[in-house]
Amino acid sequence: MDRRQFLGLSLAGAPALASEQRYLNRKTGANPFRLREVGKRPHVFLVSLDMVSPDHYHPSRTMHRHMELPAIRSLMADSVTFHNAFCTAPLCAPARAALATGRYSYITANGERAHDGHETILRPSDVIFQEYLKASGYQTKHAGKGHLGTQKFIDAFDENVAAWDRWAPPIHDDEAYHQYLRRLKVKPQRYKREIISLQQDRQTRYASLGGWIEQQDGKPFPMEAQYTHFLVDQAIHKLDSALEEGGPVYLQLDIFDPHQPFTIPAGFEERERALRKVAGLPRSYQKVRETDWRPWPDQPKIYDFYRKVWGLYRPETVEDYRVANALQMEVIDKALDRFFRALKQRGLYDDSIIIFTADHGEMNGRQALVDKGVYLHPDVLRVPLAVKMPGVKPRVIESPVSHLDIAPTLLEIAGVETPARLDGRSLLPLLRGEAQGADRELLFECGWHVGVNFACGFQRWSPAGHHLYVYNLSSTVDELYDLRSEDPDNLAPLPQHAALRREMIERLGHFLQRDARWLGYWHSFRIDRFHELPRRAEADAQMVRPI
Repeated sequence: MDRRQFLGLSLAGAPALASEQRYLNRKTGANPFRLREVGKRPHVFLVSLDMVSPDHYHPSRTMHRHMELPAIRSLMADSVTFHNAFCTAPLCAPARAALATGRYSYITANGERAHDGHETILRPSDVIFQEYLKASGYQTKHAGKGHLGTQKFIDAFDENVAAWDRWAPPIHDDEAYHQYLRRLKVKPQRYKREIISLQQDRQTRYASLGGWIEQQDGKPFPMEAQYTHFLVDQAIHKLDSALEEGGPVYLQLDIFDPHQPFTIPAGFEERERALRKVAGLPRSYQKVRETDWRPWPDQPKIYDFYRKVWGLYRPETVEDYRVANALQMEVIDKALDRFFRALKQRGLYDDSIIIFTADHGEMNGRQALVDKGVYLHPDVLRVPLAVKMPGVKPRVIESPVSHLDIAPTLLEIAGVETPARLDGRSLLPLLRGEAQGADRELLFECGWHVGVNFACGFQRWSPAGHHLYVYNLSSTVDELYDLRSEDPDNLAPLPQHAALRREMIERLGHFLQRDARWLGYWHSFRIDRFHELPRRAEADAQMVRPI
């Protein structure tokens, strides 16, 4: 497929092409859509990792320059790369829900610790973009993590889909994986070196963050037996099945790595030594040590809470974590090298669309935190995003984009037109060079996890600066971050940033009050930030009339 063929899939201002009325459910007529004639539709491969630190890809960071990631770098060299891409929420389920639906999600918690009655999976009535692709003729296949409930994956893929509905992979109870290990004559894994966090007495074990694995009999654990490599093996088999069935293929590979608990196989000993020389400790971790883990007055209390959760009191624990996190990315890279080679061997790589991203970010030791949580620090909101498209010149785009944009982009490419509300926008004008990057109204939110902290945030971008404002409903402390900083401090309490803080408050308030979905935030925000918001008369402050 050459550039002219691809760009012809969707040309701005082109005459309307014939379209056919269809339904996701042909019996009930539910979820109508129109299928536009677009010619030959490309194969689409979406590769998503779980919880990736900006340290591992963002140009403002240095760690990734010392990492061996040839497969990922090669893909990015062939792609349009978005340096300011964001998820909508820093938790697995809500972030994945927004990506799949193209809408801000009502899910504000993962299922493990949610209160009875909290929505933690997608409703059966929800529609994810993969369902439209399937109904429009794509052979849809999936390998890896789901974490959105099983029903929507059955609807979008097939009854045999094995997308696990939990935060961690079923390494110990996945029968297909155990069969894979037996085929390789490899025994199940155990840890030979483990990263352990501590409780507040700084002595008692709290949790394992994973580490370096071996076989149960003490023999080295081969890289090809590691779980990500198993998922790639599954994906290749599913690809071949889809190709036999004919038609365009949509294959989604959801990899759990590099999310902790880490599982570093044998063969990375030399790489570990090299990375230990450069990993270091973040400046903000050193600051936490200097204040002996006392709460910071310029931070919402949720950060102090998570510092107690993770218990990273020993600097060597943070160094081990940062090294293992980087090594896990290198394990992924070797698995993706096999996947991309499989595409090339089948003559699919050049003419296919490949999207590479992650569900959300990771603190990676900053602020004496790892993983993510119900706070809106920039590092847990950033995601890598690279889009390789036939006929589109590789380049870098600095303006902000969102996971919300993936669904409308792929639907436009597939020729699907739906009346359903989508909060994102198609990236095709940016990808084709028909539009210039601009600021976006992007909302971020969180609620319930290990701790509870309902919060919402808003970003502002221009070529001269990029900032994030955060309102925490359970704290009087606002947050304001320079998104161009490698280890950002909270600027909100500083007098020299008062005007910017007020501007961001007004922008967020304007956004919240005009959409009924955000009235819960707005009714709290307008009270807490009354003196910074423009005055307005309330016609029905108590909401006597239901919306």
